Amino acid sequence: MSSYFYNYPVLIPGILRQRYKRFFADIELDSGEIITAHCPNTGPMTGVCNPGSRVRVSQSDNPKRKLAYTWEMIEVNASQTTWVGINTGLPNRIIKLALEQGLFPDLTGAASCIRPEVPYGKDNKSRIDFLVTSESSNLPIYIEVKNTTLAQGEVALFPDTVTTRGQKHLQELMALLPEAKPVMLYFINRSDCCYFAPGDRFDPTYGKLLRAAIEKGVQVLPCRFEVTPEGIRYLGLAKLFLREA
Repeated sequence: MSSYFYNYPVLIPGILRQRYKRFFADIELDSGEIITAHCPNTGPMTGVCNPGSRVRVSQSDNPKRKLAYTWEMIEVNASQTTWVGINTGLPNRIIKLALEQGLFPDLTGAASCIRPEVPYGKDNKSRIDFLVTSESSNLPIYIEVKNTTLAQGEVALFPDTVTTRGQKHLQELMALLPEAKPVMLYFINRSDCCYFAPGDRFDPTYGKLLRAAIEKGVQVLPCRFEVTPEGIRYLGLAKLFLREA
């Protein structure tokens, strides 16, 4: 089994009591103490914020932070010990490391230059997560990363709500063709999903745009990751399931 791409610091176990106002989660630690942790995921978190579930939090020693704890993961399937990553700040850090280590040979080579948060799109008002250029490729590679936590059975779904921002990203990726190689990378932040599909029930417009983007030539990489209290490792690509619901 491959090594972790990301190693967590020592995490503190607890039980989720409630998540509220998007940014806050009350968690009962194993010691019995109830703390308020920062919730880094501001979305609806469908299926991954059920009270009573086991969670892990990290603790910061930064005295300037308003909340010392950060909610890092939640267990969604106790029988299979499936953890889901909650910290939306991690996927881009992990993908950057994966690109640097050549995990995706079609995207990076030995002499690749990987630049994060590069302006692009109409009037350069958007920022692509990663721009990869190299002497061995005539086309620059634009990579947009989407954190994915929603699942129905073994199918990971994105999005889990209407996302006009996500729709815009798909349109901008399509507009890059044929002068560049656009890539939509879905970071499946759980190990129990072997398939990926657009969340048509939550945002049918996004689903139609994704199918149009694939047909036009945008590369889609639904990347599976295993999350554990020790770290995160890459499991390979999920299979695309594009039949409309």
